[in-house]
Amino acid sequence: MNIQFDALPLVSDKMSGIGWCEAGQTMALAKLHPENSYSYNFFSRRDDHIKMERLAPFIGSGIKPEIVHFSGYMYRAASTFVPVPYSHFFGKKADITHFFNYIVPPGVHGKTVVTVHDMVYKAFPETVRGRTMMMLNTGLKKSMKRADIIVTDSEFSKREIVKYFPQHEEKIRVVPCGVDLEKFRPCEEPERIPAVKESLGIEGDYFLYLGTIEPRKNLERLISAYNALVKKLGEKCPKLVLAGGKGWLYDGIFARVERLGLTDKVIFTKYVPSEDMNPLMCGALAFVFPSLYEGFGMPPLEAMACGVPVLASGEASLPEVTGDCAVICDAFSVKSIAQGLYRLYKDEALRKDLSARGLERAKTFTWERSAEILWSVYEELM
Repeated sequence: MNIQFDALPLVSDKMSGIGWCEAGQTMALAKLHPENSYSYNFFSRRDDHIKMERLAPFIGSGIKPEIVHFSGYMYRAASTFVPVPYSHFFGKKADITHFFNYIVPPGVHGKTVVTVHDMVYKAFPETVRGRTMMMLNTGLKKSMKRADIIVTDSEFSKREIVKYFPQHEEKIRVVPCGVDLEKFRPCEEPERIPAVKESLGIEGDYFLYLGTIEPRKNLERLISAYNALVKKLGEKCPKLVLAGGKGWLYDGIFARVERLGLTDKVIFTKYVPSEDMNPLMCGALAFVFPSLYEGFGMPPLEAMACGVPVLASGEASLPEVTGDCAVICDAFSVKSIAQGLYRLYKDEALRKDLSARGLERAKTFTWERSAEILWSVYEELM
């Protein structure tokens, strides 16, 4: 088969979880089924070399790039209102084209698959940036109608899509994400942990959050819960490290830290290079992720793969990911989050137990397994 992937999530300025999901699934698929022809499709009006640098880590798996020299932004904007065929740019060679970021353009040759990761724009519209809301409000309904199959990351997300778009229930398939067990595993160079901590200005024990700094991640309640822990433990309270890129509406998160007088206890890291991610994760006392809404929730799984005990909320898809291998808190209760933090701080036996069970559970979420499930979707289509 000739299988083409929309590479926009891979060549964008800041790669998000959607990009890592596409990278994990497509690279594993190309290795498991080399009998097919694969390509990463993307528009590039200029700066081809920058986009190719971003794509370079993923091309080595046997997927070739296919560049069209035109503005992708102009095409996406225009095709929202005028059905300019995608095949006019990328031809009619594809048997299947997979779009990983919600939107299927008009006029795609062959069969189409679209990944719809979640319904946060419907469930928590106040946490979604305006540009994304406009894209989904104007394009998603048409997109799901155009798609031959809709892929989503979890059973929770499938139920959410059915709730808002019941007419598409029959063509939804669940393909869980995976975790890179080469990148996320117990640290084999423990001497790197203090070096990474020093580079980020972290001293002593710390709780770690890793993800986008934005309202959906429930960081204001986490900071308030952490403040309660500081009052309880005093100077011996571990630091709270918030690592990740700024999303939007993040001002309230920074303001909460200042208002509570926690600027010396809560550390917002600078950009964390990929090679420092594993030591940072492995050095944490616990990983904290009390998010309000996740279509899958990769960060807790990555922490479990590193053998780090996890605190997660009981919301959305997170229980599907963490199972019984995390301390579960009520995302809407500051008290519940604070109690979870205290349990993980105080109970070393609990931390060891969660670490061991989390490691085993993470092994069941491989990109190879994810890719085989996706392959069965492609086979069904053809």
